[in-house]
Amino acid sequence: MLIKKIIYWLATAILCGIMLYSAQMYFINTEMVEGLFESFNYPTYYVIPLAVLKVLGVIMILWRKSRWLTEWAYAGFFFDLVLAYMAHHYANDGQEIFALIALIAIFPSYFLGKYIRD
Repeated sequence: MLIKKIIYWLATAILCGIMLYSAQMYFINTEMVEGLFESFNYPTYYVIPLAVLKVLGVIMILWRKSRWLTEWAYAGFFFDLVLAYMAHHYANDGQEIFALIALIAIFPSYFLGKYIRD
C-alpha cells in the first residue's frame, strides 16, 4: 500500500507540476504562447481560458471533493495532453517531452487515486 501511495503522489505531483508550469507560461508569456498556438493553427483566444482551466483542474485533482468534477479534470487533462503532444510532434519543435511525461503520469494518478483516495 505504501508503494502505491508513493507512486500515486509522485505521478500526481508530476502531472500537476507540468500543468501549473504550462498555465504560468500561458499567463506570463502570453504573446509567445499565442505565437506558438498560431504555428499549430490553433486559435489564440484559447490561451488564457486554457490556463485558467488548467489551474482549476489541478485544484480539483488535489481537492477531490467532487468525483464528477475530478473525472472531468482528468478527462480534460488527457485530451489537452494528447493534443499538445501531437501538435509539438508534428511541428518538430522537440518540446513534446513534457506532454509525454504528463501523459504517462496521468494514468497512475487517475487509477491509483481512485484506489487510494476514494
